[in-house]
Amino acid sequence: MIRWLCCVVAVLGLSLASLAVRAQKADGEELKLFNGKDLTGWGYKSGERFDGKTESDDKRFSVKDGVLVVNPGKGIKQLWTTRKFPTDFELRLEFRAAVNADSGLFLRGPQLQVRDYLVAGPYKKLKRYKPQDWNEIVVVVKNNVAHCTCNGEVLEAAFKLPATGGIGLEADRGQMEYRNIRLKETK
Repeated sequence: MIRWLCCVVAVLGLSLASLAVRAQKADGEELKLFNGKDLTGWGYKSGERFDGKTESDDKRFSVKDGVLVVNPGKGIKQLWTTRKFPTDFELRLEFRAAVNADSGLFLRGPQLQVRDYLVAGPYKKLKRYKPQDWNEIVVVVKNNVAHCTCNGEVLEAAFKLPATGGIGLEADRGQMEYRNIRLKETK
């Protein structure tokens, strides 16, 4: 009898979870791309996946105190979501760059520079960028064109993207930190 009840509860739980996922997609709710605990849902294009791990095998990407940390090291590395995004979407994330740090945000392939902008460029004239503090990037993708802002200031007004692809982060120079990485599909 207890086994039977456990099975019924498990089936109901899976059914409710399935309904919740369908409702989330139907309502266009935000999807957390980074859970704040580990690198689940992220990996390298070479096929390495980091589900359940708090750092990549080469230690270029790690998780600490709810933050995805891009650690200094040799060469350029790219961490990608294992999921692709073929629909229109709005992506929001917060980043903090060390002095002269250089990173990037890949949008289905093309790279938007994410850096210590006032020192490393290319957007050196931003008025609302906060050096060595948290800043917000918002990317709105409609019909394969992205409108990208940092703290409300335009970085790219019409950034052309391919029809589908993942979201990626680059490790290049210095330490970068990312948090609250979330995406809402809008189509």
